[in-house]
Amino acid sequence: MTIPIEGSCDRNFGRVKEAFADNFDLTNELGASVAAYVDGKLVVDLWGGYADKSRTRPWTRDTLVNIYSTTKGLAAMCAHRLVDQGKLDPEAPVAKYWPEFAQAGKDKLPVKFLLSHRAGLPAIKKTLPPEALYDWKTMTDALAAQEPWWSPGTKHGYHAITYGWLVGEVVRRASGKTLGSYFRDEIVNPLGIDAHIGLDAKEDARVSNIVPAPPPKSGETNPLLALLADPESMTYKAIMNPGAVLAPEVVNSRAWRGMELPSANGHATARSIAKAYAALARGGEIDGYRVLTPASIERCHTEQSFGMDEVMKQKTRIGLGFMLSQPGAAMGPNPHTFGHPGAGGSIGFADPTAKVGFAYTMNQMGTDPLLDPRAQRLFTALYESM
Repeated sequence: MTIPIEGSCDRNFGRVKEAFADNFDLTNELGASVAAYVDGKLVVDLWGGYADKSRTRPWTRDTLVNIYSTTKGLAAMCAHRLVDQGKLDPEAPVAKYWPEFAQAGKDKLPVKFLLSHRAGLPAIKKTLPPEALYDWKTMTDALAAQEPWWSPGTKHGYHAITYGWLVGEVVRRASGKTLGSYFRDEIVNPLGIDAHIGLDAKEDARVSNIVPAPPPKSGETNPLLALLADPESMTYKAIMNPGAVLAPEVVNSRAWRGMELPSANGHATARSIAKAYAALARGGEIDGYRVLTPASIERCHTEQSFGMDEVMKQKTRIGLGFMLSQPGAAMGPNPHTFGHPGAGGSIGFADPTAKVGFAYTMNQMGTDPLLDPRAQRLFTALYESM
């Protein structure tokens, strides 16, 4: 069955439209959108498929979907903007902004370790009830009290969920606003984009439910599920304490959509994510609005962590709040690209060399923990067209 592809695509980027159609023909793609800007111009804005598993509701121009950790890149933009505004110093101790954080030997731990996943706080050791996931104070209090799993700065490990509370609380203390509110006021509204960290119930009708990855076929494995095999492991606690954030009954719930979890519960269109990154890809400005200074953009793609990830159990490469191109999983051909993928396949990134802002969102989760082949097919076609 041929899925109709809607939207617009510059005639020079027809390969991207072909690749997008191929995703529906060659994979189990259900509903998705892809967008790309080049030097501030929207050259690809496509969508297709269905917003529900039963294939009764078409994916439209304004369909929103949960983007999991692609949210982290949007949160990092907020932190870097506060640096530009003189309200946050990445070298300063977290406790300067959040005094309660100084517990358990963390009094000198710098803000930059939160952004680069070097803080040693990927998980809370004490098992918390599932409802704690939705209580900001419970989670920030628990992290303030938590002793680091390793000596901060000596290793890195993906703070899959805790990044949201850690970076979010620093942003709240430094700006006087929750991260979701700061993001809306400082980035979303000025750019006119459709992205949310904390989604109003009135938008629910536009949201596509997330569909879990299909179970592995005989002889295959799901790498993410394999990481979660041991309930006592740091990796398991990093993702599952509190609450099974990969469970459809969680991520598709009103409670999940409505809270602000800057590590995992952003809802957006690909067009909107791509535009935010498009600003960062061309010196920090788009449509006459400056999101970040060139100095901040330099910090975004400067490598902070590289090597074995204590949580993901593979090599990862991380900048200040953003993922960088990984060994064997590059976000395009250029060296200074930065952005963030999300569980299941979504991704957004900025390439300052080619002045590209790119994003892909989908509802059918895949299994690759670093870079989904559907997204890779799309941006490969983009670069082949340039």
